[in-house]
Amino acid sequence: MNQHDLLNTTCATIHEARQDMATMLEARPANYSLPQPLYNDPLMFRIDVEEVFQKEWLFVGMTSEIPAKGDYFTVEIAQNPVLVVRDADGSINAFHNTCRHRGSRICSEHRGKVANLVCPYHQWTYDLKGNLLFAGTEMGDSFETKEHGLKKAFCKTAGGFIFVCLGKEEPEGDFNEFLATLEEYMEPYDVENTKLAVESNMYEQANWKLVLENNRECYHCVGNHPELLNTLLEWDDTNDPRASQEFKDYCKEQADQWDAEGIPHEHRGFGPGLRNRIVRMPLKKGTKVMTLDGESGCKKLLGRIQNPQLGSMRILHLPNSWNHMQSDHFIVFRVLPVSAQESIVTTKWFVHKDAVEGVDYDPARLRQVWDATNDQDRILGEENQKGINSVGYQPGPYSETFEFGIVNFMEWYSDTVQKNLKKS
Repeated sequence: MNQHDLLNTTCATIHEARQDMATMLEARPANYSLPQPLYNDPLMFRIDVEEVFQKEWLFVGMTSEIPAKGDYFTVEIAQNPVLVVRDADGSINAFHNTCRHRGSRICSEHRGKVANLVCPYHQWTYDLKGNLLFAGTEMGDSFETKEHGLKKAFCKTAGGFIFVCLGKEEPEGDFNEFLATLEEYMEPYDVENTKLAVESNMYEQANWKLVLENNRECYHCVGNHPELLNTLLEWDDTNDPRASQEFKDYCKEQADQWDAEGIPHEHRGFGPGLRNRIVRMPLKKGTKVMTLDGESGCKKLLGRIQNPQLGSMRILHLPNSWNHMQSDHFIVFRVLPVSAQESIVTTKWFVHKDAVEGVDYDPARLRQVWDATNDQDRILGEENQKGINSVGYQPGPYSETFEFGIVNFMEWYSDTVQKNLKKS
């Protein structure tokens, strides 16, 4: 088979796979798990990347990670290297981290600080807004530097969160409304005056959707997460079908305290499947934050917060992030796909920028609960993947009480992929 025939065969195979995916998503029962290929097939994974991770808004990091001009961090989104940098006027830009000469990555370090962006291969040089400044003297008289700037990705910030979109156009929907609410709800934390205390990256041998499914339910918590349940109340919110009157009364008591401090707390949800969601929930009585003993993780409270028992504001952004905002530190989680059966989960802990390590906080203490929980979830996800790979697997039913969050996630995923497939 020659190259032309091979290319045609590959294109035909991908086209057929896209049709198969659309058919499977259209036919699937709403309260059942997905057909096997959507969890383990490389072609289906490629379509997930093309229709979700290359077209939708993704959480990548926090603005306080790059506080000054020239500060940057890099992230790889399914073989798409991306560079996020703060420029001279304080704006945050996202670029495809690939040189316009011959495609080499420009920044290979995870994070750093630069005056300009210089490709290490042939020293093509770009400013912090992506304009090509220098391409040597060997490109010929007809070469136009202004036509060879870095390719931008869409980038938006709100409440200290940074989101990027790799698509050719911005996705439709109510994302800007979510960002406005996020800005309002994050105001008490003053994210610009926080700093990254510690970060972890965990590879999980499981499809990215299994990672998200596991996060969207606490059905498994009692049997698997003793450290987490020292402080976390299992109920998702006061609308949780399992929520008791005692829990609702406790939430009302906490809401009165939040109101007294001017802390926003009304539940807000946006998009199909509550794709973007903010809810403030109390932690267990007598606990302050998600540490092993429930006591403070940092001596300095964040922003204008005065009450150390503020609970946790949970922020969900599909397809790749969940977060816990607390009184003295906050934790952000980012999931990115690596292959059909591999994902990377990044966890970051932030504290007040003036907090001193070893005096005001101990990174190891901050990490204890979520290091344990992440590893427990990794094992669960990997065992889930191994079972799904079996010829004996068939989709099973979700619980309408314990697993309604997964039903919501699957609603969003199915609607989004089908919508994007029709546009392709």
